[in-house]
Amino acid sequence: MPRTKKVKLAGRFGSRYGVKVRKSIIKIESAQRRKYVCKKCGKRSVKRVGTGIWECKSCGYRFAGGTFIPSTPSSKMYDKIVKAGGAI
Repeated sequence: MPRTKKVKLAGRFGSRYGVKVRKSIIKIESAQRRKYVCKKCGKRSVKRVGTGIWECKSCGYRFAGGTFIPSTPSSKMYDKIVKAGGAI
């Protein structure tokens, strides 16, 4: 069953589960399947391996991150504090 442009990844659900749920699934899964920039080599080749596990296909760097995206908002805040040299 092909997906359309409008429903994207939620096309597999058809008309079930309601619009709000399907839109949230589209948002989460599109972020989850996107390629991200590697912290080590700088290439756009980081893919999700498993729940919270991310791996760069270029350099092989593997790290723990968020469930759906590699860096969570709290980890971004932590990185800013560490970069500024502040105590945690």
